[in-house]
Amino acid sequence: MDSLIDQDATTQLAALAAGRVSSAELLKAALARHAETHGRLNAVVASDPERALERARALDDARSRGEILGPLMGLPMTVKDTFDVAGMAASSGLAEFRRRMTGDAAAVQHARRAGAVIWGKTNVPVMAADWQSVNGLYGATNNPWDVSRTPGGSSGGAAAALAARVTALEIGSDIGGSLRVPASFCGVYSHKPTWGLVSPRGHVPPHPGSYAERDLNVVGPMARSARDLRLLLSTLEAGSLAPSAPPADLKDVRIGLWLDDPLCPLDPQVRATLETFAGELRAAGAVVEPILSPVDMRALLFAYQTLLGAVIAEDLPPMTLRAMEFARPFARLAMARGAKPLSPAANVMAYTARHREWLAADAVRARLRHEIGAAFDSWSVILAPIAPVPAFPHDARPIVRRSLVMSDGKTIPYSSLLTWISLATTLHLPATAIPAGLTAGGLPVGAQLIGPRGGDARTLAVAQAIDETVRGFQPPPA
Repeated sequence: MDSLIDQDATTQLAALAAGRVSSAELLKAALARHAETHGRLNAVVASDPERALERARALDDARSRGEILGPLMGLPMTVKDTFDVAGMAASSGLAEFRRRMTGDAAAVQHARRAGAVIWGKTNVPVMAADWQSVNGLYGATNNPWDVSRTPGGSSGGAAAALAARVTALEIGSDIGGSLRVPASFCGVYSHKPTWGLVSPRGHVPPHPGSYAERDLNVVGPMARSARDLRLLLSTLEAGSLAPSAPPADLKDVRIGLWLDDPLCPLDPQVRATLETFAGELRAAGAVVEPILSPVDMRALLFAYQTLLGAVIAEDLPPMTLRAMEFARPFARLAMARGAKPLSPAANVMAYTARHREWLAADAVRARLRHEIGAAFDSWSVILAPIAPVPAFPHDARPIVRRSLVMSDGKTIPYSSLLTWISLATTLHLPATAIPAGLTAGGLPVGAQLIGPRGGDARTLAVAQAIDETVRGFQPPPA
């Protein structure tokens, strides 16, 4: 049974369909793996095994009667703890949110209708607002590759659970790299869909009960294979994506390799890993050529920060917002003197943005979205880094005091984690995160395949081709 739960969801579903295993048996195996790894990882932080086992047995009975309820029928899976699940309200790291009566979030409802057995919730930072998954309610989640390091955030518990083979599928979300950064740090797959493709209803933040479809934020799948990303996305999205499709032919794929921008730092070990990966893609027949930044990243980062700040400010405590309003005149002066994107001054201006400033940022986004269209006339996808560094050690200091240390000893701002992910997020583009290899220090590095708006099937097809012919999921050392 251990060998089966180590496999991807598609393989597990085939075993269920063939009668080689029951849903109840598969669920018990997942729960046993959770019990085995929980003390070391703290990835799954809430569970409802009794209700899940009851559903698994009901699905087994339905299968014995010849009833097929959906493409995920009988598959055990977990869900990021920013999504409401019946009987397990989203906490987003806050005890007061956990104590609610609620039904399933829209994405969870779709997965359940497809036959999934939802049994647990994975850890997140408070209000999904960090690249470390730690909160006062459940504590910190550790990276399966090195427990002294973070698995990323905000879908960090999800990525850790996938890498440890506790679950085969996860539903995550992304506004600041929350699907892609954990996937990179833990060596798994994720897909940031085109904005608006999947309903965010039932996701917290915003506050529970909101029907707002927030700018930038998306809901997407996480998995241990590219084909599983497509399978889960097909049950979550509002369009007509097929649950399975043939991979792209890498000999027909043109990849723009984007590794350089003055505003986007990159650890030398991460760069070396991605350059080696690019060589592997060339050897497999793909055209891979270096490209310059596809848009003006200075303009994009300023726009992104304003758009992001306008969203996140809604969740900030009133006292914090008042302090930022007080600092706004000084921040405006710093901006006039040339403060950079993602600087503290730019951050204050973003969190206190006026509507006219938001409109100006949105206008920049519209222009850059038009300009990047030319890149996809030349390239099937753009391959770019996800994070400037691999998984970093746990850091309990306040966010404003954190920094990142690269392998060459250089220090970069903590906010640099927003740089490489900003292009797809700001312009509402799809981006599929795939494992690209290990650093010289043995830590996973992911890459993102960025496609045109609405080009989710394209990036997933290229990801599947790479998964099946170049490199796929590699489990962390025991």
